[in-house]
Amino acid sequence: MTERDAIDYPLPPVAAIEPPVEWAELRQQCPVAHVRLPSGDQAALLTRYDDVRQLIADPRFARNSADKDAARISQLDQQESPIPRLGEGHQRWRRMLTKWFTAKRMAVLRPRIETMAEQLVDEMIAQGQPADLRASLGFPLPVWVICDLLGVPNEDRDRFSHWSDTFLSVSRYSQEEIDAAQAEFTAYMAGHVDAKRDAPGEDLLSDLITRADAAGEYLGNDALVATGKGLLIAGHETTTNMIGKMMAMLLAGDRVHWKQLLADPTLVRTGVEETLRYDANAGFGLTRYVDEDVELSGGTLPAGTTAICSLGSANRDESVFPDAAELDLTRSPNTHISFGVGPHSCVGQPLARAELQVVLEVLLRRLPTLALAVPVAELPPVEGLLVGGLRKVPVVW
Repeated sequence: MTERDAIDYPLPPVAAIEPPVEWAELRQQCPVAHVRLPSGDQAALLTRYDDVRQLIADPRFARNSADKDAARISQLDQQESPIPRLGEGHQRWRRMLTKWFTAKRMAVLRPRIETMAEQLVDEMIAQGQPADLRASLGFPLPVWVICDLLGVPNEDRDRFSHWSDTFLSVSRYSQEEIDAAQAEFTAYMAGHVDAKRDAPGEDLLSDLITRADAAGEYLGNDALVATGKGLLIAGHETTTNMIGKMMAMLLAGDRVHWKQLLADPTLVRTGVEETLRYDANAGFGLTRYVDEDVELSGGTLPAGTTAICSLGSANRDESVFPDAAELDLTRSPNTHISFGVGPHSCVGQPLARAELQVVLEVLLRRLPTLALAVPVAELPPVEGLLVGGLRKVPVVW
């Protein structure tokens, strides 16, 4: 495609659970498409499953805004990822965190997540209907869990939400607002790390402060602060949004999928995986800067290209998922890539899965008559951020 033919990206918002019509067209006709970002910079958009999976699994490439040729998402200064990305340092960091997100630890943590969810549902019921499921359960539960994990006061959750939103902003906030919020966030987390260093607890940050890695090295203060910020953002933002989207998918139309789960609650696990695959509002996508030519099934990425990998489109690829446009709660195996793959995949995905499953189990048991209070097409999307979601999910029961 020529520069004149470039598509403006992100694609404009669509209905809450419906994919952009361009996805299918691009997968079929132009799987490596030329796009124009809000900054005015050019990038390549990947929409096929095999191409997306190949690139995000390749350990040679990662998003690094320090690369002078990398495309900027917006005209504002791009926020660096707070989490180490490349080389042995990144792998050491992942190994140190992995013990906190094992299946065994999730099994221990799960009853506490259930207790939190039950309490939040109790409060939602007491406040009456209609209720905003996002505000009542989707937001506070993941924040509560990640705060508990990090040893951070849950009472500060509204501040965390603002700091996260500014970090993920594409167009919602000004540069001055972003800079001010991130300075506050860094100062807050630095103070928290200092407090944990003086009086370690049983939380993740205390463990990272007091435990050396396999090479006998300890994480420095900057790395600890960055880890706390990164986990606080990643640990609640995406799960909060996914809870709202998942419930919108299941309650849409005549609630056929919700009724299917009520009839067979053993489908919760595969149901969660299918909603992760089906998610049509997954956000901006993952960016990768390639500093050497890459051959993909859909075309060549020349060295110096910034590629945007659309996980949402890849998960709707008909060549990989039979009846990809259908929400099939029994789908198994389900090789979706919503959490990424390879060395940069989401380290906290076991926790996200546990939270999503618990939310479904508790709501199925406590509120079997749950229904959307408005047509699904009227659910307002999150706008101006790198993540996709719904601003409100009004429900009745």
